[in-house]
Amino acid sequence: MENPKNLEEGLAHRESLGNGEKQQNEVSEHPEAEEKEEQQPEKQKSKRVATLDVFRGLTVVLMILVDDAGEAYPLINHSPWNGCRLADFVMPFFLFIVGMAIALALKRVPKKRDAVRRIFSRTLKLLFWGVLLQGGYSHAPSDLAYGVDMKLIRWCGILQRIALVYMIVALVETFTIKHRQKILNPGHFSIFTAYRWQWLGGFISFLIYMITTFALYVPDWSFVNHDEQKRYTVWHYPVNCGMRGHLGPACNAVGHVDRAVWGVNHLYGGPEWRRLKACTVSAPSSGDLRDDAPAWCHGPFEPEGLLSSISAILSGTIGIHYGHVLIHFKENSKRLKQWVSMAVGLLIIAIILHFTDAIPMNKQLYSFSYVCFTGGAAGLVFSGFYILIDMWGWRMPFLFLEWIGMNAMLVYVMAAQGIFEGFINGWFYKSPDNTLVYWIQDHVFNDVWKSERVGTLLYVVFAQITFWAVVSGVLHKLGIYWKL
Repeated sequence: MENPKNLEEGLAHRESLGNGEKQQNEVSEHPEAEEKEEQQPEKQKSKRVATLDVFRGLTVVLMILVDDAGEAYPLINHSPWNGCRLADFVMPFFLFIVGMAIALALKRVPKKRDAVRRIFSRTLKLLFWGVLLQGGYSHAPSDLAYGVDMKLIRWCGILQRIALVYMIVALVETFTIKHRQKILNPGHFSIFTAYRWQWLGGFISFLIYMITTFALYVPDWSFVNHDEQKRYTVWHYPVNCGMRGHLGPACNAVGHVDRAVWGVNHLYGGPEWRRLKACTVSAPSSGDLRDDAPAWCHGPFEPEGLLSSISAILSGTIGIHYGHVLIHFKENSKRLKQWVSMAVGLLIIAIILHFTDAIPMNKQLYSFSYVCFTGGAAGLVFSGFYILIDMWGWRMPFLFLEWIGMNAMLVYVMAAQGIFEGFINGWFYKSPDNTLVYWIQDHVFNDVWKSERVGTLLYVVFAQITFWAVVSGVLHKLGIYWKL
């Protein structure tokens, strides 16, 4: 999400997909092509990667859809624990995009010191916005109050995870770029050996995650639940663990690491596991907890925590591999062969691990099977867009996604985080519940369709996604982008 013009990218890139055309200063498979490129004048302007913008726009749209309509349609919401639903693809898709953008932006690094400075600068900006938007300071769109008790602030979140993955993957790329092979050796796997250092970084993150997950001892823990204002104690809950390698909600190593590092009061207070049958009779929807619900059902859990974010580095590594393929291979058929074979391989690994119960897919734990499944899905979706847009020339039908993708940071903050709706709600008549936003929801959508579920979906599609697509298109025509 880190991009001067986008939520994910972070470094400006102007690359050509080229349909097999050569770019100036771009690495090549053939030495003679390399020599020709070096002789070309520097006047040519390279084109932006339209497919990447469209894919980024799709991911932002999915985030808005599942965040705002997921409660009405639980099947598109996050899986309460094991499994993978539509909402669970959003985070790894963003990280996949981050990886691809890094590969394209860091094709050439004239001065490593400048690159490192930019990387740390953008990382800090992402961390700042992440804590501001998801740390509890903003209560938009429904609650017009703002501010957060520093004893209860949430340190982790979506942008914080993206910042960590971006920093690690970009630094590895920066410091190993001198080892890049300009001419790949023959063979399908030569692209992997050419970037062995990047894969080594991903493998180290995999080892850290797996060893910690299955070897770390998780002791008993407890927490204190508060009322909505968190001003007085309601109840004290003890959770009995004393085990290793547990992959359930209560006693996994991912939660233990976050409780030890951040403290139990700084974790996300509404984990998805509360929609499990063990916790609520409303499952898979949200609802009041059962009277006999286990203690852990009442507890906090950080879905973007430290250990799971280390595992998420693999999603960025998969993305940067796809970017390397885009750089090195000039023919569409060769690009697609690399992309699709990689995606299918990842999907097969994920399905075997999940359905044998060896390592179930789990977004909250960011399990290895989840990384493989979502990485494979991202590869197939990107390949599909590439065929439609860059091979068949069907760019117009996806133009609204491209506009959103080019101004993804703006749309993320204003729409996905509800800042724009919160601003509109601030102009109410007599009561904070009597605002333009609520009036549109009730009278234009819910009342007309006589269904809150259908009205909610149509409100999200038209009053949010379509609205911000139009705004992004206008801003694009004016050359206005949110830059980090």
